[in-house]
Amino acid sequence: MAAKKDKQFDPVQTLHSIEEKFEMFQILNEEGEIVNKEADPNLSDEELTELMTRMVYTRILDQRSISLNRQGRLGFYAPTAGQEASQLASHFALKKEDFILPGYRDVPQIVFHGLPLHMAFLWSRGHFQGSIIPEGLNIFMPQIIIGAQYIQAAGVALGFQKRGTKAVAMTYTGDGGTSQGDFYEGINFAGAFRAPAIFIIQNNQYAISTPRELQTAAKTLAQKGVAAGIPSILVDGMDALAVYAATRDARERAINGEGPTLIETMTYRYGPHTMAGDDPTRYRTSETDSDWEKRDPLIRFRKYLEGKGIWSEEKENEVIERAKEEIKEAIKQADAAPKQKVSDFINIMYKGDLPFNLQEQLDIYTAKESK
Repeated sequence: MAAKKDKQFDPVQTLHSIEEKFEMFQILNEEGEIVNKEADPNLSDEELTELMTRMVYTRILDQRSISLNRQGRLGFYAPTAGQEASQLASHFALKKEDFILPGYRDVPQIVFHGLPLHMAFLWSRGHFQGSIIPEGLNIFMPQIIIGAQYIQAAGVALGFQKRGTKAVAMTYTGDGGTSQGDFYEGINFAGAFRAPAIFIIQNNQYAISTPRELQTAAKTLAQKGVAAGIPSILVDGMDALAVYAATRDARERAINGEGPTLIETMTYRYGPHTMAGDDPTRYRTSETDSDWEKRDPLIRFRKYLEGKGIWSEEKENEVIERAKEEIKEAIKQADAAPKQKVSDFINIMYKGDLPFNLQEQLDIYTAKESK
């Protein structure tokens, strides 16, 4: 006979009460109207214009990168269209001294943090020069292993804490990344040590072709931070102001010694998971795509800025043309990089005396390459 439930200690009700706490944080609605005046971060006109500029630039970068990939001029590429607010508005809340640990879709953030664009193209091609991070630039190159950057971010954040550095480590993963063990280990470690980290989950609804609802029984991904005892928030990831405000507040808490924050941005990728053969029409409907396109972060932010009289079609076209020119120049720089050699990889990986078997291989390839 089953024991009678004590309603005061009902684990099912406890779960539901936690899930109900995670309401969507939004400032701009789909029509570009402020619906949460108290949360408005009150960015200046110059700051708002700069954020929009970066988002438009990134949309053009995405379009050109897809084209370059199809031409065989780029290697690995994960499309970003639809996630500009999640990516660029979160980065906009950071300072130069902060450290970014990106996932493979997060190239725009590290470009705007200071990585030369041609190096991002070389990284995509697998060229070793694309992973030589410029001195003083606080980034890692994009992590291909899903969730591993969460572990690394916890370590970098703890390093800042130990040194007394007023900076944060911020990292990104997708909804699928929250199903990885590294995700839990990273947020738990940072929470236990109150390390200054910001963990962003870009919930674009699908881990390749697996929908979010098949990955986890959790109603939200933000609530997973509760288990690690860290503040967590669910944000409209198509709303640049909301993403910025949530990240700014998380950074302030972190540098004040209050520990990490987990931010789930509810967003969408319009294109395939990557350009390596994924076909989203096999697992997404045109109705779903159309519904999310109505929430487009660029359209929403554009309406808001036009309403304030600080954005126009002419200004946007100027950004588009500048982006095209800079991308064109960057791909030329990437094309001019020296062709990689097998001997380069051996020399890069080892310093000093080589094991006899590698020395033998180095001699063989050096001789071949000199012909």
